[in-house]
Amino acid sequence: MLISIVWLILGLLLLIKGADWLVNGASVLAKKYHVSDLAIGLTIVAFGTSAPELVVNVLASFNGYDEIVFGNIIGSNNFNLFVILGISGMIAPLAVQSSTVWKEIPLSLFAAVLLFILANDFFGASSPLISRVDGFIFLTLFGLFLFYVYKQLKSDPSVQKEETTESDLSQLKIWGLILAGLTGLIIGGRFVVNNAIEIATVLGVSEKIIGLTIIAAGTSLPELATSVVAAIRKNVDLAVGNIIGSNIFNIFLILAVSAFVKPVAFDPSFNSELYLLGGGTLLLFIAMFTGGKQKLDRWEAALLLVTFIVYTGFLIMQEI
Repeated sequence: MLISIVWLILGLLLLIKGADWLVNGASVLAKKYHVSDLAIGLTIVAFGTSAPELVVNVLASFNGYDEIVFGNIIGSNNFNLFVILGISGMIAPLAVQSSTVWKEIPLSLFAAVLLFILANDFFGASSPLISRVDGFIFLTLFGLFLFYVYKQLKSDPSVQKEETTESDLSQLKIWGLILAGLTGLIIGGRFVVNNAIEIATVLGVSEKIIGLTIIAAGTSLPELATSVVAAIRKNVDLAVGNIIGSNIFNIFLILAVSAFVKPVAFDPSFNSELYLLGGGTLLLFIAMFTGGKQKLDRWEAALLLVTFIVYTGFLIMQEI
């Protein structure tokens, strides 16, 4: 099992580094063709930070590891919400923009509720699953979300147009970065999925637990690094919006792509994690009106982090 753990860690490192190479190469390429920073941020960078979850889920869906598909998405969203916001908010209170409070946080809650409804097939399907039709619904909503973000940033007076500068990197180096990034993502994703299954088998725990813990935390490391650095540098207005946006991205895009690869059977035992996600998102919304207005205070962030630690401990104890 030690070898599997080493390969799993190597896979996670390849996922993170692969996403970094892909973002850097694609961003430089876009700038060479005078694509705006705004467009790059909305597309390439957003995709890059979610690329680890996307690759892992596509591979897991293709190979029929349905519990890893849901464990990675729901687990990543809970990790983002409770751990990353918890740690970032304890470093510095997180001020939240008005649009995030009234639009993005409620949209994130809507995404979790919609996932709960569609996954449990309350409309009379024979068995709980996310079908390709459900995937199309999520993907349509993702398109609308991207359009909303684009309009939001376009109308934001703080977003200034900047001249794009030519990079010193040659076309060969740029495409080398992109190809290296894609290769790292694919190989890393295979290492993560295959060795996570191996570890789960040896330990006698379910794929669900591995997906909700190790894989979810590992694929969320780019978001963790981004938010913690933002909090340390006092760019606190970015932290909550980034995490909420990532949670919407995970459900509306990554789960949709997973369902297009192959319809994903849903285990109702994941409902408890969806309750946690919905409750945590609602708690975040309420926190905007307690203590500092439109701000996640340190004690509220600590509450999020402690809630996750207690719940995860309870989850693991159930498996023992």
